[in-house]
Amino acid sequence: MCGIAGICNMDGARPIPVEDLKKMAGAMGHRGPDEAGIYVDDWAGLASRRLSIIDLRGGTQPIHNEDKSLWILLNGEIFNYIELREGLLKKGHRFYTATDTEVILHLYEEKGASCLEDLNGQFAFAIWDAKNKKLFLARDRVGILPLHYAIHGGRIFFASEIKAILAVDGMDRSIDPTALDQIFTFWTHLPGKTVFKDIKEVPPGYYLESAEGKARATRYWDIPFQEVTEHFDRPLTEICQEVERLLIDSVRLRLRADVPVGCYLSGGLDSSGLTAIVKNFFNNRAKTFGIRFEEARFDEGGFQRDAVRFLETEHEEVQVNNGDIGAFFWEVLWHCEKPMLRTAPVPLFLLSQRVRENNFKVVLTGEGADEVFGGYNIFRETKVRRFWARQPESSFRPALIQRLYPYIFNGDHKRAKNFLKSFFGTGLQREDDPFFSHSIRWENTSRIKTFFSEELRERIGHYCGYDEVREWLPKAYSSWDPLSKAQYLEMMLFMSNYLLSCQGDRVAMAHGVEVRPPYLDHRIIEFMGRVPPKWKIMGLDEKHILKKTFRGLLPEKIRTRAKHPYRAPIRESLLKDHLPWSEDMLSERSLKEAGLFDVQKVKRLVSKLKAQQDAGEVDNMALAGILSSQAIYHQFIADIPHKKIDPLEPKLFYDHRSMGAA
Repeated sequence: MCGIAGICNMDGARPIPVEDLKKMAGAMGHRGPDEAGIYVDDWAGLASRRLSIIDLRGGTQPIHNEDKSLWILLNGEIFNYIELREGLLKKGHRFYTATDTEVILHLYEEKGASCLEDLNGQFAFAIWDAKNKKLFLARDRVGILPLHYAIHGGRIFFASEIKAILAVDGMDRSIDPTALDQIFTFWTHLPGKTVFKDIKEVPPGYYLESAEGKARATRYWDIPFQEVTEHFDRPLTEICQEVERLLIDSVRLRLRADVPVGCYLSGGLDSSGLTAIVKNFFNNRAKTFGIRFEEARFDEGGFQRDAVRFLETEHEEVQVNNGDIGAFFWEVLWHCEKPMLRTAPVPLFLLSQRVRENNFKVVLTGEGADEVFGGYNIFRETKVRRFWARQPESSFRPALIQRLYPYIFNGDHKRAKNFLKSFFGTGLQREDDPFFSHSIRWENTSRIKTFFSEELRERIGHYCGYDEVREWLPKAYSSWDPLSKAQYLEMMLFMSNYLLSCQGDRVAMAHGVEVRPPYLDHRIIEFMGRVPPKWKIMGLDEKHILKKTFRGLLPEKIRTRAKHPYRAPIRESLLKDHLPWSEDMLSERSLKEAGLFDVQKVKRLVSKLKAQQDAGEVDNMALAGILSSQAIYHQFIADIPHKKIDPLEPKLFYDHRSMGAA
């Protein structure tokens, strides 16, 4: 993993401001604390901050090809680089490093943009073709690694993190009102967006080429769900055997590193299964890391310790209390660079800190298992609601919801039944709605937009995020089964733009830790895209295939346990006494300065939450969303983003300029 950045002229040769390159790379020192490098010519400049994991001594970036006509920066890993390198050597290519980075460059020489089809990895990279004056930016299939860009003053600026682009003087830092509308509807902005008006993101599965004054983005991969007629007609046992084979090979590839690799272990099925594969097939001395919570409703400590005892790992726990979450939320937002409706990234931020303190740079994580194998309650809930819709007046069918959310039905049964009808029964008649699985959640989340200021509402105008989501749907989407549709929405929106970002790369790389999710190997995703939905969720048994695959590798208590959603407290953390930054962001002065929220409505919300012992979901989301939006405004707009620039001392400086420094 690294932090990469660059500047490329779009309208002709002119001096590249090297000091801006240094600022950009310096703003991402946390991503690459080991070393730095720069390349500059009359058209382009590249800068890298490196976290060395493969070829520790010889992998300093930028890296070039044989005649130095191509230059590359890579953030991430290409796990099948050894096999690709062997094929390239046979074709006559010559290497001067042992890195996966150089493999991409030679593969690009051979195949151009088609090289992306051969890569098994998690990556964001930039290739500068000095001969043809062309910039090539590419991002991995599902968006595990970030890559942003902005077109400004006849130049394209790109970087792993937004703060690097904002470090350049004169860059527009305005909030994009439609991006805020998206976050307060879908929990995140849509692919290609950021919360900043003029800064874009290369979407997952895309590459972007800039040449001859134009920049064009092209999709090379999409989440490959299939029509029912294309589903596998195979026995379940055969499907499980293939899943096991693919998972073992995915873990094998992701253990490739010249440094130790650890595992996150929560005590759930996904992380426990990965750790079991590591222990049984590769490494009998696995090091694991897990989170413990102050509050019992969030804590999985009992299951975590059961897994540790069974798997016999060397385990480290991070105890997270409510005060920690409130105290570190501000810093986490600096790394995540977007408003959030959750505090869940904070414990993972503290966990990665512990990982680094133990001298680990790489960990395997269970991200993606729920999305790929059908683990979330929203998938089962969709199945129940479709069953219910066939007989809307039935009293038996909606009762199945109790099996998904038993805690809702403790206590006042009449109140619970009313909630059931008003919430889960909404839109039952709209089975043909392409957003049937998610619409009630999105509508519920949208309630917090009532806190928007009148000014922000006017700037949003008649914009409708649903229309934009429709534009992202594949042509074949309408012919998919309902579960595949729900999985696609969850992966395209929540997984790529929130889970892998705010709970993945950003909070891990804040401490120079690389997270590797084996479940998101594209071979697994493509295989599961053709598996019939009846095997993914059998009855209401979520992740049925994964549970059968791990039979014998895990204790039954872990293998068959119900899904425990990973969450963290909000009100209890963000309204703690003596939390100065929170009080400041919610003050009338700060709210008026940012102009994003209605001051009086926010005051009433805060008073209500301070008076309550148990806040509702909407109020909790509203508090997190308001506070995080305020923090983003003050960190990146009211304040100067490049205040946190680490001095850049490049190990390598390739100076190919003919017209002198800017």
